[in-house]
Amino acid sequence: MTPRLQLSGIRKAFGATQALGGVSLEVGPGEALAVIGENGAGKSTLMKVLSGAHSPDAGTMLLDGRPYSPADPLEARRCGVAMIYQELNLVQHLTVAENIVLGVEPGRWGWVNRRERRAQAVRVLAELQSGVDPDAPVSALTIAQQQLVEIARALVHEPRVLILDEPTSSLTGVDVEHLFGVLERLRQRGVSLLYISHFLEECQRVCTRFTVLRDGRTVGGGDLASTSLDQVIRWMVGREVKDLYPRTPHEIGAPVLALNALAGREKPRCARFSIRAGEIFGLFGLIGAGRTETLRTVFGLDPVRSGEVQLDGRSETSTTPARRLRAGVALLSEDRKREGLLLNRSIAENLLLTRLHPVSWCGFVRPQAERRTARSWMDQLEVRAQNEHQAIGELSGGNQQKVAFGRLLYHQARVLLLDEPTRGIDVGSKAAIYLRIGQAAAQGRAVVLVSSYIPELLGVCDTIGVMCRGEITAVRPVADWTEHALIAAAIGQSLDIPHA
Repeated sequence: MTPRLQLSGIRKAFGATQALGGVSLEVGPGEALAVIGENGAGKSTLMKVLSGAHSPDAGTMLLDGRPYSPADPLEARRCGVAMIYQELNLVQHLTVAENIVLGVEPGRWGWVNRRERRAQAVRVLAELQSGVDPDAPVSALTIAQQQLVEIARALVHEPRVLILDEPTSSLTGVDVEHLFGVLERLRQRGVSLLYISHFLEECQRVCTRFTVLRDGRTVGGGDLASTSLDQVIRWMVGREVKDLYPRTPHEIGAPVLALNALAGREKPRCARFSIRAGEIFGLFGLIGAGRTETLRTVFGLDPVRSGEVQLDGRSETSTTPARRLRAGVALLSEDRKREGLLLNRSIAENLLLTRLHPVSWCGFVRPQAERRTARSWMDQLEVRAQNEHQAIGELSGGNQQKVAFGRLLYHQARVLLLDEPTRGIDVGSKAAIYLRIGQAAAQGRAVVLVSSYIPELLGVCDTIGVMCRGEITAVRPVADWTEHALIAAAIGQSLDIPHA
């Protein structure tokens, strides 16, 4: 059988940086291939080559046995190759339906058929079982809903090859199951899937074969069913990752931050918990439960409607992010693209922007001190980049996240509010960030960790609280929680586990 897609010796360089140094793979009709590798391994560049965003410098690409070299993403879509990017690429002021058919609008003589446009959007949204309103502006949607719109846009014209880059990173468990059902139906119709995910268990669920990239080259591959995850990880990182959830010994001290019946603009409705120095407090809940809104209200981005936030025993009902930063409270936003980073500015500027006095004199930044400090933190965080002056928007999503997380550590914040800190980060980098979180706790810092990934919470945290419909429904030591109990609490079921 002729492979649906076949790549041989693909190379791509950006100046002196060799992003792809020789990648070869193939996927057949109706087959799902997992493309696995660390951040910076070349996965995103390879997918951009396939989707027409970049042209390869060398190598050959065949689609159904014929040469394939799209000039741009629109031509790739017309050839039947669609891409779902990890970083959302939606037009915020347009409606859901307008985004879904953007660039391939139905119509005649230059006029868009609005009824047909909406019908196409409704059809694909129904296939995803998303519940998203096709007439709503994208700017009004949550990140998870926007992710579903991105997926719908790729599916609307029934592609022959579908490339998925971390498609579940912002989805709830229910949405993930819906997506997996859609992917299985696509496979049965003969659609080929290239699936990129740092969740190796997802790759096992969706794919039969895998290819591993490291440093821009193909280094391994085979059948997922006959290959251990340990072997896959060794290929990915070039070494063994013995402990995915490294624990740093730390002592828990006095209360630092307390929420007393805190209510925000819409959510949270009633948040009650306290965090102590040296404690890693996990916050779990379904998308829409109010976890992100709680952190935003604590940090001063959203107003306090009622209740209070106590910091070191002092009550505050209104504040600003600047005051919180001065008090040593720092937030890592879930949405690094719109809120967490200045994408057109350098790595150094993004790392140091909340605490400039160590690298400045008389109000002026000292370039040598800025370079030295930024380079030191990049080395500690293992950020892969050309240099500290490179625009952060040019880095992979995982390396961007490392910089965003590193800024909080550089700021010397004593309360870290982390909203999905390992989203889009490979398994080796996750272990490094977990180690950093543990070290922060060992230094006496209080950490609030919002995560949708239950093994992460159980492996890292000391205490876990669960949010349901805007309220904290249970707070217990991690030893008292199981995956089943966490999910039950998140959907509002009563718990039958002992209290601490």
